[in-house]
Amino acid sequence: MSGPLSHLKVLDLSRILAGPWASQVLADFGAEVIKVERPQKGDDTRHWGPPYLKDAEGQDTADAAYYLSANRGKKSITVDITRPEGQALIRQLAQQCDILLENYKVGGLAKYGLDYAAIRAVNPRIIYCSITGFGQTGPYARRAGYDAMIQGMGGLMSITGVPEGQPGAGPQKVGVAVADLMTGMYAVSGVLAAVIHRDQTGEGQQIDLALLDTQVAWLANQAQNYLTSGKSPERQGTAHPNIVPYQAVPASDGYFMLAVGNDSQFEKFCQIAGLDGIAQDPAYATNRDRVKARDRLIPIVEAATASKPAAWWLENLSAAHVPCGPINDLAQVFADPQVQARGMVVEQPHPQAGTVRTVRNPLGFSASPLRFEQAPPTLGEHTETVLQTALDLSQDEIDNLRAQGVI
Repeated sequence: MSGPLSHLKVLDLSRILAGPWASQVLADFGAEVIKVERPQKGDDTRHWGPPYLKDAEGQDTADAAYYLSANRGKKSITVDITRPEGQALIRQLAQQCDILLENYKVGGLAKYGLDYAAIRAVNPRIIYCSITGFGQTGPYARRAGYDAMIQGMGGLMSITGVPEGQPGAGPQKVGVAVADLMTGMYAVSGVLAAVIHRDQTGEGQQIDLALLDTQVAWLANQAQNYLTSGKSPERQGTAHPNIVPYQAVPASDGYFMLAVGNDSQFEKFCQIAGLDGIAQDPAYATNRDRVKARDRLIPIVEAATASKPAAWWLENLSAAHVPCGPINDLAQVFADPQVQARGMVVEQPHPQAGTVRTVRNPLGFSASPLRFEQAPPTLGEHTETVLQTALDLSQDEIDNLRAQGVI
């Protein structure tokens, strides 16, 4: 193993996205991650297709692309945790691990003897991260929580989409499961903070992490806008609530993103757009003025940008250091020379497909570079290896567990 976390071992009892996203990041950083899945079925996302990964003959495998997106770098073992024998295996593995991730409902693992109290009894130093929809406390604690409903409950859908009164208005969710993904990222930072605390004190602990808490927390400036003003922000499409002009604008052949971040950039934009008079108008001189005059200014800006093709604007504005960019589909994203130069797609050997491509972790470490050698595992791919090497079980013992349906 390589990477800054190559000394850590993670037992991953989570499934779907938030927990697996966290454990994939930890695996990318070099930690050994053992993913525990249900025999025969595995992680739910293995079946969330199409599309499915194709084998060497071009036929669908059992693994959906969704699963591949969040499970690189792990070892998959299948264990039936509803069986006493399976529970014993998990406790034995937990004794050897630094971190345990789980996203069962509150109290769901207690009946299996795999809750924090039970695991702490066999490993007081473990960092036990519990991810739920609503946290371990509060009136909603025992409710199930999924990303789309959390985007709604947590306010994101109230500020995402076409403004009220315009065609297509109404709540919109973000195109990826951002509440899950951000919860996974908070889980990574949380467990690493807890590891540092443990290294200093010798004390393990449980982390209580909720999707709703995460969604509320990363409302960021929009939440602070509300707390400061007492007024709920409204949907503004691609526009920014605090900066103008900062939104998608029309060109003669489509749209591009204009992101004017300060007064100097606005002057440069106006010079290029032939709007010198606007730049000198006191009504638009500062960002504060432009935010107040948004409804008057944006039609003027759009009329100017609609006069030339997007490529012209991107070339000329970029040359003047006015932030702007194309609005790419994913084919264009992965064909972009900058994305390709940064090596954002990695290929890994796969036992069925030959190779599988995934999106690399965006972090680069100069002293401990990341390596992406282990593809998302097939179901139970490493069960025997882990039980033999980690728990020193014999082949006969493993065969017996398999015959009983425990693994």
